[in-house]
Amino acid sequence: MTYLLRDVSTMTVRGLRLVSRDVDAMITAVVLPVVILLMFVLVFGGAVDIGTEYINYVTPGVILLAAGFGAASTAMAVERDMSGGMVERLRSMPVTAWTVLSGHVVASLAKNLVTTAIVFGVSILLGFRPEASPLGWLAAVGMILLFVGWITWLAALVGVLVRSPDAAGGFSFAVMFLPYVSSAFVPVDTLPRWLRGFAEHQPVTPVIETVRGLLAGDAASVTGPGGAAVLAVVWCAGLGLLFAVAAGLAFRARR
Repeated sequence: MTYLLRDVSTMTVRGLRLVSRDVDAMITAVVLPVVILLMFVLVFGGAVDIGTEYINYVTPGVILLAAGFGAASTAMAVERDMSGGMVERLRSMPVTAWTVLSGHVVASLAKNLVTTAIVFGVSILLGFRPEASPLGWLAAVGMILLFVGWITWLAALVGVLVRSPDAAGGFSFAVMFLPYVSSAFVPVDTLPRWLRGFAEHQPVTPVIETVRGLLAGDAASVTGPGGAAVLAVVWCAGLGLLFAVAAGLAFRARR
């Protein structure tokens, strides 16, 4: 166990160094969510009537969208390791596939925490006023980390399977699609009926509803019986386990 933790910490430090050196990707991961937040609040916010301040409604969705941008860079980092010779060096050492990939995942979690904090800061400047208790804040951050975790393991799987950085970068387009077809920007009951079913039964919607309820200080509505929190945790934990196992198996199978 000691060796495993040491290997994970070593690969995590390496992943963080790679993130710090890729300034363009870091700027993109921060600037794009902020621009999207400004666009929806300042341009579209006045035309959207949801019965509350739109900034309070849209902020959780933009936070999850930011996680998608961060995951896309993880896919490209894994692909570079696979095709750039780094993995061949690691295969000659007693290092497990899970350890190599987990370094990228933990580094992505750290990077997304920074991005999330920046989006929160900008949203507060725009008028976002969360009413969560300290426990509610802790639960909201935990929910965001669970979401980032499964989507980053999916990105790691994509990075192992694809054969070029362009293909890995294309992963972001698929990830960006999910928050837009959810309750991130408008209530799902305003969507066309044929699209509403997908929006209600995909993993992003319960995560957004959970984070939104926790930040609004209405934890009882999302954590009680029939609330979105249980479904969100099941989605995130199940998909995270699935993609982590699949990424490890794909890593071992690729030569």
